[in-house]
Amino acid sequence: MGAGKTTLARALLRHLVGDPALEVPSPTFTLVQTYETRVGAVHHYDLWRLDGPGALLELGWDEACNDVVLVEWPDRLADLRPNHALTVSLRLHDDEAREATLTGWADRIESLA
Repeated sequence: MGAGKTTLARALLRHLVGDPALEVPSPTFTLVQTYETRVGAVHHYDLWRLDGPGALLELGWDEACNDVVLVEWPDRLADLRPNHALTVSLRLHDDEAREATLTGWADRIESLA
């Protein structure tokens, strides 16, 4: 907690929408927020309060996977985690510095560095 998951998602969504002032609330209580962006629909999920992977299906997970999906707490996806996902792991250091580690997308990861 506090590593910057929502801040990262907020910055990405504002960029994709093209509005630096876009209100991007944390989906902690709604569990999912959807945005129309220049690249199509983007679904922002926060799974912290999720009861389990079955509840995710009720939130339109299968349909959302046809679009761009941002997931906070992806470890709660269990078997629903796509094999082709890009994972951004954030770590907060003692000095308040943050570290991001990208994994996945073996064929595309080099272009992101």
